[in-house]
Amino acid sequence: MDERSAWVRDLSLPLASGKGWIKFVGIVNIVLGVLQALSIVGILLAWIPIWMGALLLQAGGAVERAQMAGDESALRLALDRLRVYFVIQGVLMVITIAFVALMFVLFFGMLMAAITGHGMRMM
Repeated sequence: MDERSAWVRDLSLPLASGKGWIKFVGIVNIVLGVLQALSIVGILLAWIPIWMGALLLQAGGAVERAQMAGDESALRLALDRLRVYFVIQGVLMVITIAFVALMFVLFFGMLMAAITGHGMRMM
């Protein structure tokens, strides 16, 4: 065993110890995406959790190969798949936060309009 291979095995150990959870979350994402695709509205966005699940399954398999064989390219692939997963997750969070903020603004705007409109009728 050469030094580089040992270095890759050592470096991939933390991810390899969690590969079961990585694969589990990937499978759950795929199942949720398939269930979402069963609805008419959900079919438009079902590809996102399926894609995220596939990325996690690929990362789990690659980190397993990196740990077992000391494969540097497999470790790089695993880290890249995890990077893409977290970028997608981050973009979805930003979109969700923006949507929730918009809903708050609309709700409080409607509330203020209702309160103001009610006060005007009493005069």
